[in-house]
Amino acid sequence: MAIRAEAIGDIFAGDGAVTSTSRSTARPSLLGSKVVLVVADAMAIVLAGLFVVAVRDQLDLASADASSEVWTVLAITPLWLVTLAQHRLYVARYVTRPLEEVRRVVSAALWTVVGASAAVFFAFPGADVPRGLLGLFVVAGIGTLLAERFAVRTAYDRARAEGRMLRPVVIVGANDEGRALANMLSHQPRLGYDVRGFVDDDADGTMVDGIKVCGSIDKTAEVVEQTGSIGVIVAATAIDLGSSNRLIRELTDQGTHVELSSTLRDIASHRLTVRPLGRFPVVYVEPVQRQGWRPVAKRAFDIVFAGLLMLLTAPVVAVSAVLIKITSPGPVLFRQERIGRNGEPFTVLKLRTMVSDAEQRLADLLDQNEADGPLFKMRADPRITGVGAPLRRTSIDELPQLWNVLKGEMSLVGPRPALAREVDDWSEELHGRLRVQPGVTGMWQVSGRSDSSFEDYARLDLYYVDNWSLVSDLAILARTLPAVLKRRGAA
Repeated sequence: MAIRAEAIGDIFAGDGAVTSTSRSTARPSLLGSKVVLVVADAMAIVLAGLFVVAVRDQLDLASADASSEVWTVLAITPLWLVTLAQHRLYVARYVTRPLEEVRRVVSAALWTVVGASAAVFFAFPGADVPRGLLGLFVVAGIGTLLAERFAVRTAYDRARAEGRMLRPVVIVGANDEGRALANMLSHQPRLGYDVRGFVDDDADGTMVDGIKVCGSIDKTAEVVEQTGSIGVIVAATAIDLGSSNRLIRELTDQGTHVELSSTLRDIASHRLTVRPLGRFPVVYVEPVQRQGWRPVAKRAFDIVFAGLLMLLTAPVVAVSAVLIKITSPGPVLFRQERIGRNGEPFTVLKLRTMVSDAEQRLADLLDQNEADGPLFKMRADPRITGVGAPLRRTSIDELPQLWNVLKGEMSLVGPRPALAREVDDWSEELHGRLRVQPGVTGMWQVSGRSDSSFEDYARLDLYYVDNWSLVSDLAILARTLPAVLKRRGAA
């Protein structure tokens, strides 16, 4: 379904996103974008309905009155759109995460079934509701809606990457937290923000990380107008209690969108619940559930899918093994001791991609290390064989680690298994990553790998450990194949 990125941009960028610095065009642009998305959703629902009507005879779902089936589809469409709206699927701040959008789309579909059935029951007590047809319609509708919204989101992400459809904002606070927010937004354009400036009492008129401090905090409203911004992000650590209340009241009164950081940089949002504590809204942090049925389910998932993947990839591994054997002397498999859960060492398996004496040559290359921290990375590593280079780029060399998964030494998803010498250089905080099993893939692998700094490496691994869930594992696995195909950060 062809939808221009510009038309739907402010739906996924945030409420009130604009395509220029003019605040006066924000509301009309937002309204037009929502109308476009509603029409796109309606078309997706009708398309699902037409598919169901077309296949009803083959599936023996047709009733005596075929025309009633068509009218059923048409009558449910507006009800479905209303349910989508009730699930906040046309309010950007509720659908910033794809998984959350999927959850709301599915929930809206189920409530549509309940609403449609109840309406028919009360309006026409003796009517024969084509339940099979209705169920198939809902399933097909979920599929078309998710496909359509994926296309919309992809188109908009592309526009953001090109510097279009960014939401202009001002950051309150040029301290460490404010700078971290600005740095994140500049390096992740898909989030949809364009930082026009800082406001800060201690750095007025200076440049911070290439962004101008445009005024003091009490001048925030004026700076918003001057920079053509429509939103403000408040770094909570940069402002005192009394000033924050006054500032937020002033900004919201003038129609500016205000977002307040929680200061919890690496705590997943699904673990946070805002609740009242007297006059204070406080954030409750849900504990990570590492006991009970969840680790059992994770282990069962690992066994089933690792076994399946081993069978499916066996021909690829066999061909790779033959090529390794005939092109360079040495064993096919590379075995290396790594540190697993709770600091227990184990032997990780990989297809050999380097010369057989690669470990002995490492000392001569340490001064050419291109990675920071205890990691060693070298793009033009002379130890890599001709066959090894493509195996590393495509991550085929890591397929033998599926055997480590079956043995219970690794998981499909988890932090990268570290070397003992790397662990020796870790901070006490980073040792927390040993609370879980290392993984074949993980957040670091799908977020840039060797393109990432050691700080990112540590932060992403700790984020995974602190926020682990079965859903996050599935999301990482879903991102692994695209990351491999794009050869993102492979070295």
